[in-house]
Amino acid sequence: MPVALPPVRRLSAALLIALAAAPVAAQDDPRHNEIKDLDELVVRATPLPRTAEDLTRPVEVLAGSRLDEAKAATLGDTVNRLPGVQSSYFGPGVGRPIIRGLDGARVQVLSDGLASGDVSTVSVDHAVSIEPFLANQIEVLKGPSTLLYGSGAIGGAVNVVDGRIPERATGAPLEGRAELRAGSGNDERTGMLRLDGTSASGNLVFHLDALHRETGDYDIPGYAESAALREEEHGDHDHEEEDGHEEELAHGTLPGSAVRTDSGALGVSWVGERGFVGVGASLFNSRYGVPGHSHAHEEDEHGHEDEEDDHDHGDEHGHDEEHGDGVSIVMDQRRYEVRGGLDRLGAFDTLRVKLARTEYTHTEYEGRDIGTVFDNDSTELRAELTYRDWAGWDGAFGLQAWERKFEAIGEEAFVPASDSRDVGLFWIGTRTFGPVDVELGARHDRNRIEVVEAEAIGPSRDFDATSLSAAARWHFGEDVHLSFGLDRAQRSPTSEELYSNGLHVATRSYEFGDPQLDRETANRAEVGLHWHHGPFRFGASVYAVDYRDFIYLADTGIEDGGTPARVWTQADARFTGGELDLQWTFLENASGRWLLRGFGDAVRGRLDGDGTREVSFAVPHGDHFHNYTTDIALDGNLPRLAPWRAGAELRWEGAQWRAGLGAIRYARQDRVAQYEDETPGYTLVNANLAWHLDTRGGQALELFLDGTNLLDEEARPHTSFLRDLAPLPGRSVSAGVRLFF
Repeated sequence: MPVALPPVRRLSAALLIALAAAPVAAQDDPRHNEIKDLDELVVRATPLPRTAEDLTRPVEVLAGSRLDEAKAATLGDTVNRLPGVQSSYFGPGVGRPIIRGLDGARVQVLSDGLASGDVSTVSVDHAVSIEPFLANQIEVLKGPSTLLYGSGAIGGAVNVVDGRIPERATGAPLEGRAELRAGSGNDERTGMLRLDGTSASGNLVFHLDALHRETGDYDIPGYAESAALREEEHGDHDHEEEDGHEEELAHGTLPGSAVRTDSGALGVSWVGERGFVGVGASLFNSRYGVPGHSHAHEEDEHGHEDEEDDHDHGDEHGHDEEHGDGVSIVMDQRRYEVRGGLDRLGAFDTLRVKLARTEYTHTEYEGRDIGTVFDNDSTELRAELTYRDWAGWDGAFGLQAWERKFEAIGEEAFVPASDSRDVGLFWIGTRTFGPVDVELGARHDRNRIEVVEAEAIGPSRDFDATSLSAAARWHFGEDVHLSFGLDRAQRSPTSEELYSNGLHVATRSYEFGDPQLDRETANRAEVGLHWHHGPFRFGASVYAVDYRDFIYLADTGIEDGGTPARVWTQADARFTGGELDLQWTFLENASGRWLLRGFGDAVRGRLDGDGTREVSFAVPHGDHFHNYTTDIALDGNLPRLAPWRAGAELRWEGAQWRAGLGAIRYARQDRVAQYEDETPGYTLVNANLAWHLDTRGGQALELFLDGTNLLDEEARPHTSFLRDLAPLPGRSVSAGVRLFF
């Protein structure tokens, strides 16, 4: 029997009723702040205020000039130089974080503690609806974060702190930052503005931000198609004869890789001595091409016929401009938020309540025609009640509830419409026993996925997920500590894993879900060492995760009309890996501060079962089906796993100048899954240079120059479904100006 879940809106109204005067919570200063030690920043992804240095679980933070240097058009590209973090890739408009080899539905992407509200977990061609250029701080929680954010964070979480709803008064009546930049490799033009201000009374605080970005098709070192694919399809020729015409292969520039993005937000808060209450509205609109794709509808290949889709979603949001002949995507998100907080609540320390309503539409165009439309409307509520010194324990109780209505419209809508609801309760507590800091936590979620066409696709499902965590940090002294972590985390299957059924054009494959999938359970153990003494900083960690009933997309080896078939299935799996980060400030004198950094990470993912599993599926062809049955191996490597890599960086920081030169080597990935090809390794070299000038009144001017892939090397990430069709961008140089006031 379905379990009735508390309505999110009714529950949120009851919790927000008391928030009439506002909290004194640390809000990041939007003006430029040269941060010397990122470990000293307070991490906002956890309800207990702790710095990155003090947290018992592994975390990475980007802020200040380090964030300025790392910022890219996608969130994945922004964080992919951090140890243990890489990025997916589906063209320059799509890049989602991969944490320790896990991505998609296992990595939660958050906007200041609430889910982004997009559908980037449904398909690899769907972008994350968060703009990194508008962030104050980006936090990456590595390892299971299910205690705080539910089963969608079983692999980790990325929290983008944007401060769009102010929580305290600003230091000046008006402050902010602006940036203009231009890039050579794709003709980029980006402009960004952020303003924060406080009324004369000090109680009314506002926030405003806006961004516009346009890029053309980007330059590549050689051919768009990989050498292996050219050899397979064209032999030794760079073109092929078709109907008496020569088809030239893309070379030097990647067609269909242009991007245009607009983002903006307005937030207003009433701030008092004991709390705050604020409201905000934001939009995110992105139009980007899908390189290497064309939606062919030949009846003899896929069993589809050309039809004119009569949906008007493209014009609904004003996107009536002409589209090219290839495949492009228009995504539009409108988001409305209410946040509030109270401090000093008797036995409790603080109460924080967040409520967000998100309306999201994703439209795929085939030339000028609409192919498929994805609609996703979601509502999320989060409440956190913290306390201090209860029998020596500091901690927090939390409630998280969300509901989501998802619908895909069009002949290539391979995921059925569904309604999903979830309610989770959690507790987290910390205490110090002499030289040992201890953190314990527990969470339970109740999730329901209700399919609109259950009789045709499969039954609606209910899941319970329980997660437990224990972590400890043992301080040997002021300079060194050893950390331990044990987690038991569970994740419920997603609607696409359960109910996918048809052609998924983005991956050029048929995908078939399994309505009988069970929840997956991860048991993790991790040991880490951190040493910081004088000019030296050293960090290392090793971990192992045993998954029971790990859900993954397996290649069947069967092709129907030249299109491969893949099935969602599950088997036991084991992940092992490690990370290393070393920094040495080898010189600090009148010439400036010189720092050398090196890092490396590696992860191995293997199925841990025996024998094979029989799977059956039916490929539609008009009014009939092709039925297939085959066996899937339950051992071997997992598909599309990130390779090991190692990087080094030399940095110099003077009174007004700073510069950096770095390189990252991505190894050849030869530990591949069944039916998967190896991917060559590559090296990416990047550099940056900036000149900073402080002026009167706390204002500042900064001129910068950034270079990426300076060796113009052909790079094809093994994690990308497009690796044989679309390499990473070639050499590019960006220049611009930043203003802080």
